[in-house]
Amino acid sequence: MSFASIRIVTDDLDGLVAFYEQVTGQQAERPAPVFAQFSGPANLAIASTETVAMLGGALTPSTNRSVFIEFEVADVDGAFAGLGLADDDVVLEPTTMPWGNRSALVRDPDGNVVNLFSKPTAE
Repeated sequence: MSFASIRIVTDDLDGLVAFYEQVTGQQAERPAPVFAQFSGPANLAIASTETVAMLGGALTPSTNRSVFIEFEVADVDGAFAGLGLADDDVVLEPTTMPWGNRSALVRDPDGNVVNLFSKPTAE
């Protein structure tokens, strides 16, 4: 078995894709109008609620309260500043964590928490 992706189901596909294009610096692959994907060591897929309609409401957009998506970046402060977020979208401004990582937590357009982090560099 191999890990394939994390998928976010949304009512705002274009808005979420635009946000993650800005975060990743990549253009999403759009194999269908209702689906987008960012490929890498871990894949992030974004799908319209139309893709899960047959699941009878098992997935509800904008309700995540237990999982966050993490991106390792070279410059947390620069990545954070580049997003130009409203205050309501900031969970934690760039902070050096007790274990050494530099981290900023923000909300994507659906309210999912996104961690932009960098590991400490060896002196």
